[in-house]
Amino acid sequence: MALIVQKFGGTSVADIARIKHVATRVKHEVEAGNQVIVVVSAMSGVTNQLVDYCNEVSNLMTDAARANADHVIAAGEQVTSGLLALELQSLGLPARAWSGWQLPLSTDTRYGKARIVHIDTKSILDSLAEGTVAVIAGFQGVSPEGRVTTLGRGGSDTSAVAIAAAFNAERCDIYTDVDGVYTCDPRIVKKAKKLDKVSYEEMLEMASLGSKVLQTRSVELAMNYRVKVQVLSTFDERPADQLPGTLLVDEEDLVEQQRVTGLAYSRDEARITLVNVENCPGVSAGIFGPLADHGINVDMIVQNVTEDGKQTDITFTVGKADLARGLEVLKTAPGIPHYETVHTDAGVAKISVIGVGMKSHAGVASEMFRTLAEKSINIIVISTSEIKISVLIDESYIELALRALHTVYGLDAVEEQSC
Repeated sequence: MALIVQKFGGTSVADIARIKHVATRVKHEVEAGNQVIVVVSAMSGVTNQLVDYCNEVSNLMTDAARANADHVIAAGEQVTSGLLALELQSLGLPARAWSGWQLPLSTDTRYGKARIVHIDTKSILDSLAEGTVAVIAGFQGVSPEGRVTTLGRGGSDTSAVAIAAAFNAERCDIYTDVDGVYTCDPRIVKKAKKLDKVSYEEMLEMASLGSKVLQTRSVELAMNYRVKVQVLSTFDERPADQLPGTLLVDEEDLVEQQRVTGLAYSRDEARITLVNVENCPGVSAGIFGPLADHGINVDMIVQNVTEDGKQTDITFTVGKADLARGLEVLKTAPGIPHYETVHTDAGVAKISVIGVGMKSHAGVASEMFRTLAEKSINIIVISTSEIKISVLIDESYIELALRALHTVYGLDAVEEQSC
């Protein structure tokens, strides 16, 4: 008897009809002879509504406020888990709903962005041994102070993979509104192909660079603990073992490594340029340290030193939502190095090419730059890693750039010819 973790996202449990559909999926897995742990998100739109409620009564600037907000925001998953457990019971399956604190799923005290510290498995294992399906509210845990915590956006994915690792599950099936991971967003690139397999490393880059299929922290956990993860469609009627989803695998399990596996993009980018900063040791630390202290993540960074070496321009990107707060930090935080002026641009986007095959294939970067130049698309910032190249461009060119690069790297799906 295998232990399977099934995770269902917000669109999969958006209303009662879909919760009933999810229950039939769980029942099929039980009837296949497996023990099942289900992890659920809040119904689609509920978390946003709860966050809005909290923002209407508080600015959530203190730990105490964020702790109380977590108590509110975690309620969405609790509702879903209870409804699904009730539906499973109506189908004749013993089922119990669990909140994060009941396991307990222990976290630190970073309310709103808590990290998992430990998962106690005893209570769930005892329940499973009695033949009961465990339906766990994702996205939440409990702090050392006994307060409800939430794991941040996409936290239900993180919950599911962490639970699969803690229970040594056979696999973790992530059910969503798409049928797998694609070479690019098929809403933009119509010729995008679904990937049967993708390496943990590639998926981690895709998730961190804008792909919405899996949350970054969940991929990190899967990679670190080698959890077998499948991305599947909730709305495909076939049994799980017949669904053509995407499987996360080790790099060596990929039979053939293409130069580029896929493209990712993010519209959530804003550029900040500090002009004429004194070029001396400690300047970068003086700028990026206060930003980090205020919880502002910095992504792409480029520095241009003047010819005499005395001054430099420093350009970097932050999330659009952090632009105003970032500027305030640069203006008011003590110890910020002197700069002459600051320029900002919220009309930019990031495009990335990703693939483990880049380790052994030359020319990927030059082909990217040449293709963009042929489309008259200017590159503002460049950053690279071993398996990805990212560029910052004007947001208005994002669709043109993605389609052109998708074709150049040979990722377009081949259209079937009719006789």
